[in-house]
Amino acid sequence: MPQIETPQIEIPNLYHLSGQHIHVTYSMSSVSGQPLLTYQDTHQSKSFHGDEIRAVECDLGTLVSITLRMTIDMGSTSFSMFMPRMRIVEGTHAALHTYGVTTLHRFSIAPQLNLGQLDTYHIMALHGTAQFVIF
Repeated sequence: MPQIETPQIEIPNLYHLSGQHIHVTYSMSSVSGQPLLTYQDTHQSKSFHGDEIRAVECDLGTLVSITLRMTIDMGSTSFSMFMPRMRIVEGTHAALHTYGVTTLHRFSIAPQLNLGQLDTYHIMALHGTAQFVIF
């Protein structure tokens, strides 16, 4: 009697997301074993790998963050996205709806100017697909 193969259930490791003029591709691994992320908006296109990508497990799933711009005397801009917990059948993809946050981190070399709210957020809906691939 032939055996029936049970489909493998996997955690996705490749995500393609877009929303509000932003396109993000995030791979939890790659041929080199490092995570990869590409970010594109109407003003810039950037690629990140390894330690340039910060991923933290939290109650919301995994928070994935990158630094888009860093200055010595004016602050920085980061982009973060919430990656919900998912399971999919190997060889398939699944729809994904989540949120991205662009954060402006205000900073001044004059300490008296570092008062009040230092971070401002722009939240956007992201949608796309998640899949499992073998690298």
